[in-house]
Amino acid sequence: MYNVLIVDDEEPLREAIRILGDWTGLGVGKVLEATDGQMCLTVLAENKVDVVIVDMKMPVLNGVELLRILERDHPDLLTIVISGYNDFEYTRQAIHSKVVDYLLKPVNRADLNQALDKAFNLIAAKRLVDNDFINKNITLNMSLPKLKEKIYLSIIERSTKNQLSEAMMPLIGADDKENRFAVIVLRILNLEEIGRRRFHDDVDLLHFAVANVINEIAGDHFHCFSFPNPRRERELITVVTMKGGYKEDMAYRSIHQMNKVASTLNMLFGALILVGIGDIRNEVMGISGSYESAKAAIKGIDLLKLHGSVVVDGSEKSLNADNHSWVGRIPMIRSALESGNLQHARSIISDYSKKWGSSESFRIGEADRTLHDFVTLMNDMAMDLKANPERLPLTGENALREIGILTDYTTFGQYEELFLRLLDYYGEEIRRSQTANRPFEVGDIKAYIDDYYYEDIKISMFTEKYYLSREYLMRLFKQQFGFGIHEYVQKVRMDKAKVLLDDPALKIQDISSMLGFKDKNYFSKAFRTYYSVSPSEYRENPKNG
Repeated sequence: MYNVLIVDDEEPLREAIRILGDWTGLGVGKVLEATDGQMCLTVLAENKVDVVIVDMKMPVLNGVELLRILERDHPDLLTIVISGYNDFEYTRQAIHSKVVDYLLKPVNRADLNQALDKAFNLIAAKRLVDNDFINKNITLNMSLPKLKEKIYLSIIERSTKNQLSEAMMPLIGADDKENRFAVIVLRILNLEEIGRRRFHDDVDLLHFAVANVINEIAGDHFHCFSFPNPRRERELITVVTMKGGYKEDMAYRSIHQMNKVASTLNMLFGALILVGIGDIRNEVMGISGSYESAKAAIKGIDLLKLHGSVVVDGSEKSLNADNHSWVGRIPMIRSALESGNLQHARSIISDYSKKWGSSESFRIGEADRTLHDFVTLMNDMAMDLKANPERLPLTGENALREIGILTDYTTFGQYEELFLRLLDYYGEEIRRSQTANRPFEVGDIKAYIDDYYYEDIKISMFTEKYYLSREYLMRLFKQQFGFGIHEYVQKVRMDKAKVLLDDPALKIQDISSMLGFKDKNYFSKAFRTYYSVSPSEYRENPKNG
């Protein structure tokens, strides 16, 4: 879609162009207007415009002056000029400014749309050439960042035991003995939420945007190379290189710059992040240790005191963490789920998590480990109860997202909710396995209706519970009992209605509620339809029913 700006001080001419233009056919999204050249510049500053239609005779800033400014400040902008027959000065400026077309007053439909079509074809051709150039350059330059990323990862993961080759050392600044190195780890707490809201669930694009912000801001004082951790989607790694200076100076600058990064990311995307700054190393092979200290710094952040983004130095020592083990509670959760009592299982988790919340601290490292242990133990339990192993998650946030469990949490309360969502998922999978492994008895449906006739009973309740089709269930029930499911519900209610009406102490309104009807009138109508007498008539003479 293209955007067009009409610049003319005469409203009738602007209106005429609006009427004559084949905007829909030419693929125009917006048609903007300006009454003079100065206003045109204001509109261009606030909007993306592809083509400007300029009347040469205007007050304040005329067409000649405007074209010169556009040529200087907006060289990619295409212009179409409108003028009279004898304005040679305007024609000369139009030719100098390389306008797309020169339209004479009065403007006619064919000339206008032909000029617009010509402009849009030029734009399309330019975009094609630009994209081809960009794609070629991306192909040529993609290998270098990827190579650097692989080198850094191999050092961080300690998979490179030998010294780097001489060819690789200059790529990462390892050839200069004056360079110091550090690793900064950035963890995006609300990655899923901002990915969905701002990046159409494209996590790679989100990573790219965040890395650009880090490199641009932090790069004011030292060189940064940022990339997503391939093993942890929520984590970005930044390798910082600084030439000379004191370690303390580099550490101070790192904290200062990363606070600016955190603030900018929150302002741009609403991102909440935890930043761990690793200790400073004199040689590049030491970045593995720097990475570990940056991770440790994040793990030491107290979730109970978390209110927004946090930047911490790896030199800060973490306090000893409590050991919050699920081992003693999994048997209780299993017993509750086996008996179909999901609510009891939820209360077990809620009671346990309240103990975490009332403790002196609950650190991010504890939160990670506790979540990992819960998923591992619940997987073991679910598999032991014959749940489908293909529907059970592996450990890790990426695996949880694949089964529809969002793992964002920016507060302790949201962290608690994550466990309840997981429990609901496991409870459903266990219920599925129990249903699939137990022979189906159509009498179970009849027994349920006999016991719960006063509820709003729907066939979908049974199709979801037994994983059988609606048609099959209805046919099977009728073959077994001679009634359709809905017919049987009505029969049980009407049989019960007679028994209740025989008790003169009960009001018809009360009986209606006891049978699950919406109101007295609805019950009376159903009773009359079934027995050909109203409830009052039946009460007066039971033999009529």
